Amino acid sequence: MDARGHPLSHSRAGKSMGRKMARTILAAMAAALMTAGVAAAQPVGSTAANHEAWAVSGLAAPAEIVIDRWGIPHIFAASVRDAFFLQGYNAALDRLWQIDLWRKRGLGRLSASFGPAYVAQDRAARLLLYRGDMTREWAAYAPEAREEVEAFTAGINAYVAEVQAGAKPLPVEFKLTASQPEAWAPEDVIRIRSHALVSNVTSEVARAQVACAAGVEADRLRRKIEPPHRLAVPAGLNPCDVPADVLKDYLLGTEPVSFEALTGKGKTAAEAEPRARLAERIDATSAEGSNNWVIAPSRTASGRPILANDPHRQVGVPSLRYLVQMAAPGLDIIGAGEPALPGISLGHNADMGFGITIFPIDQEDLYVYETRGDAYRYKDGWEPMTVVHETIEVKGFSPIEVALRYTRHGPVLAEDATTHRAFALRTVWNEPGAAGYFQSSRFWRARTWDDFETGRAAWGAPPLNLVYADRSGDIGWAAAGMTPVRPNWDGLMPVPGDGRYEWAGFMPEALLPSVKNPAKGFFATANALNLPPGYPDEQRKVSFEWTDPSRITRIEEVLAAEPNATLAESMALQGDSVSAQSRRAVALLKPLSASDPEIGRALALLKGWDSNERTDSAAAALYEVWATKHLGAATVAAVAPEKARALIGQGQLEAVISYLESPAAAPVRDRVLLTSLADAASELKAHFGGDMDGWTWGRLHHADFFPAAGVLADHQLAQQMRVGPLQVPGSASTPRATTYSPKDFTQTAGASVRMVLDVGAWDNSMVINTPGESGDPASPHYRDLFPLWAAGSYVPLRFSRAAVDADAETVIALTPKP
Repeated sequence: MDARGHPLSHSRAGKSMGRKMARTILAAMAAALMTAGVAAAQPVGSTAANHEAWAVSGLAAPAEIVIDRWGIPHIFAASVRDAFFLQGYNAALDRLWQIDLWRKRGLGRLSASFGPAYVAQDRAARLLLYRGDMTREWAAYAPEAREEVEAFTAGINAYVAEVQAGAKPLPVEFKLTASQPEAWAPEDVIRIRSHALVSNVTSEVARAQVACAAGVEADRLRRKIEPPHRLAVPAGLNPCDVPADVLKDYLLGTEPVSFEALTGKGKTAAEAEPRARLAERIDATSAEGSNNWVIAPSRTASGRPILANDPHRQVGVPSLRYLVQMAAPGLDIIGAGEPALPGISLGHNADMGFGITIFPIDQEDLYVYETRGDAYRYKDGWEPMTVVHETIEVKGFSPIEVALRYTRHGPVLAEDATTHRAFALRTVWNEPGAAGYFQSSRFWRARTWDDFETGRAAWGAPPLNLVYADRSGDIGWAAAGMTPVRPNWDGLMPVPGDGRYEWAGFMPEALLPSVKNPAKGFFATANALNLPPGYPDEQRKVSFEWTDPSRITRIEEVLAAEPNATLAESMALQGDSVSAQSRRAVALLKPLSASDPEIGRALALLKGWDSNERTDSAAAALYEVWATKHLGAATVAAVAPEKARALIGQGQLEAVISYLESPAAAPVRDRVLLTSLADAASELKAHFGGDMDGWTWGRLHHADFFPAAGVLADHQLAQQMRVGPLQVPGSASTPRATTYSPKDFTQTAGASVRMVLDVGAWDNSMVINTPGESGDPASPHYRDLFPLWAAGSYVPLRFSRAAVDADAETVIALTPKP
């Protein structure tokens, strides 16, 4: 086996080279690097490490990739161009199937590799591509961005060429699907927008459906509105005009690729029931957030700032995130990003660190049109739709011609010939500079708060809470993202597309809130409402839909209580499993009693609980089953209009608890609480038996990752591809953020990576990815980080060359191939 677990007969170099030859090349390369100005530790590489030497077409000068014991690559190159080239090459080496699928899904090229089951998804994806002016698009990013993307994709293509030539192994997923990787164009990276998080068109449609059934006020239990705001149906909109499947193409174009259809047993995504799909997407999106915080030197034991970040997305295998260091004259960055994107999205350079969480600016609107053929009413006339004809290649079949329609506002998602209505999406994705996370390119060379603010001012999508800390001791926070100006509506429902409701450009980023060196000595965000007191929310209408405050409540109480914070305490806080939201729900039970002994025992269990959702906690199991599966349903059944109940479902837990805390709930509160708790206790009794001590949360709540292509594998390979299960603490309402499926309590979302930075003493920083850095099931780095992540443990994130060499597992000397 080579250093990443590939069989030697299929290793990256084709053959394992002798150590004597490798060391000779390493010595020559060190001299070349030092001549080019790249610092090289002496001796170059760890003598305990495995040494390999490769020749790579497209590389301009000798370079090194040092892979540490945890599979994290550290790229040392003689130029910035070569650093990005090797990032692309190395990303393909570790995650070729993942990044190839990212590209094919985003460009609408799945059918070419996998057949006719994906034609509808391909058409939908193409609707959502950026189709604007590419000169303006490139100009919207950092000055060096285009050259860096070109180098990154050239590196991917160099590795793909080696695979196609048989010099490198074809990942097993390509064999399972009888497909091949494709070459990249630089534009692919920035034209694909549909992988990034934006909102809130799904909620607009759900609210319109509720409003049609029972009036807009009935939507209050489905989603809490904050800051306080009066809901109203926009003038000219009939909510009943919005069909249940209006977002069919939007959901298809933005969802992960499934291979169930290729097994002959599952349905394609296009065949799923529309309202169920919409509800599932809203639930999944609401679970994807993050935590981050910065702590000032005055409140740390070291006297240096601490920056912590744990972005929450869907968890699975391979990991959404990839850790990498890139060092060259003029660039030295380390952190996490997505493997299909150049650079890093969070991390640090030599001078400053930065972190991200979603700041949920409303960046989408659904427009409703009256139509006449391919024209739609706009102001006093009829405006023709733009029609784009494209050809979709289909594996094993003739190509299929499709028509994509656009209004002045954006892609047409649906048309109804019977009612003469069409529906189009306006989104920041259509704007130059909105490629997901790529504005982070402006932070890679930032050194000061002013540099950070310059980068923040250009941020497009997704909308973020950006936190900052630098070696001089400055810390801060800034909200960032394109904020549409809606002069005469709030963005909470679809609107007529006849010209009455137009974006008036974008709000200057300087009008979004920010703070440098906060007086309290720290600043934390967790996707909850954090507009400062007095912010003119009704005038600026940034957003009225936020994540519940449970995580930020717990984070702030912990940070406020520790005047001498340490890295270890921030790591512990990222894994904290205390639910502030459960305190509120259990407080509603405090005055209650029950004559039924089983309900009485359930009440006693929750009343005596500390709200810590440990894996060995019976109360946590009872609370989560109650809160997730029974409390909302009982509340909706008691107070929502009958015609809207199926649309509201369980409701949003934050909205449900807030309602039950209000005086309006007094007539039904006690009955709803006791009957729903009884139902939860009965469910657990049926599942685990009558002994409540055995109802532990860990018996229900697991992390168990299985890749999408695994359904095509035989039993032995499928088991090799699976990672887990392991018990995990917490829930969506805890800082640990272990969101789960209510069907089986398996974790679906959470920290894709956790990072705690010792700002200025960078080698002390700690990190964990999950389940590993490699996407190859045969590699030891495919799953090696999973048990550490599940246990709340970390590994070092080394930055200096000496520290990197000390932890080296493999040192790869790369030279240009003649």
